[in-house]
Amino acid sequence: MALDVKKINPLDRQPRKAVGLDLPFSGQAVFNSTYQTKDALKINLINYFLTNKGERMLNPTFGSSIRELLFENINQNALEEIKTIVKNDLKTFFPRVIPTKLELFSDPDTHIVSLFMRYAIKDANIQDEVLINIE
Repeated sequence: MALDVKKINPLDRQPRKAVGLDLPFSGQAVFNSTYQTKDALKINLINYFLTNKGERMLNPTFGSSIRELLFENINQNALEEIKTIVKNDLKTFFPRVIPTKLELFSDPDTHIVSLFMRYAIKDANIQDEVLINIE
């Protein structure tokens, strides 16, 4: 019988050490911290998909190109193209994230697409979900 070993980030065992930055930037010292890998990864996903390619200084390849499609007609083909972009971006920039459920909802009158993703982290016993409204 094989033993299924799950990796735990060492910083997750030290509750006083921060792993990342939380959103929104409105804490007492401007930045709030995240103390678990699960929370830091969720914030990183939100940050990535809400950033346009070329928007980040000194890192023009960071970000997704989803917003470019929001000014086109939002139909089933556009939603499928966005789904393909999300899957490719996850494979490239977040290889440890395994999407288990990926749904897109649109409101064509307001040019808003809501991305719901349930995901697991490879080699870790972590599952989470995120809802991102892309305007």
